[in-house]
Amino acid sequence: MKWIYLVVGIALYIKMLVFPNPAADTAELSVIEVVVQDTGVSNAVSGIIFRNRLYDTIFEVVVFTLAIMGARFLLANEQPSCTIYQFTDHPSIELARLGATIAALVGIELAIRGHLSPGGGFAAGVAGGTAIGLVAITSSPKWMEGIYKRWGAAIWEKIAVLVFIILAVVTLIGFELPHGQVGSLVSGGWIPVLNILVAIKVALGSWAAILTFIRYRGLL
Repeated sequence: MKWIYLVVGIALYIKMLVFPNPAADTAELSVIEVVVQDTGVSNAVSGIIFRNRLYDTIFEVVVFTLAIMGARFLLANEQPSCTIYQFTDHPSIELARLGATIAALVGIELAIRGHLSPGGGFAAGVAGGTAIGLVAITSSPKWMEGIYKRWGAAIWEKIAVLVFIILAVVTLIGFELPHGQVGSLVSGGWIPVLNILVAIKVALGSWAAILTFIRYRGLL
């Protein structure tokens, strides 16, 4: 079988050398313009994610939620770790907290302006989760869990998921807010709201996963 793989590999290599990639024509480029006009957002990727393929996005959010629930369920019967691995030297702690501040600010920017520039809800949620993770490896686990429970982060995460699904269904039915002027902050109908909801859900879900792995594994 090895010679078959070798022949196929050589054939593919020759194909790439002999047959160049076709040049993009105006019809392909016009797709972006159509998406921008239909969604009212200058970031065509956000328009596709939260409108053209909204069905996929709904289930992506649901799958992420189930993954967080599954991690907590599978580790629930294990004994909490006796040793928590964290930064102890002062320079590392300061750098980690500085990075957390930067990541949090970037997450907020991506969530608010994700429909105008590269970014969006998922990227904003990852940035927020990164900020939380950097704080977690420099702070007391009990303090982190206390804040998580005090502010009801688990409840807000569930509310964000429910509101996202409701707004997504409303959008799929055909009820949309005015698109506004393309390029302005208030534009794109429901898309900016959906971006923010996804960012909240991913960030808070990451927080729950971080606390779970720290409690039962001792590290992220």
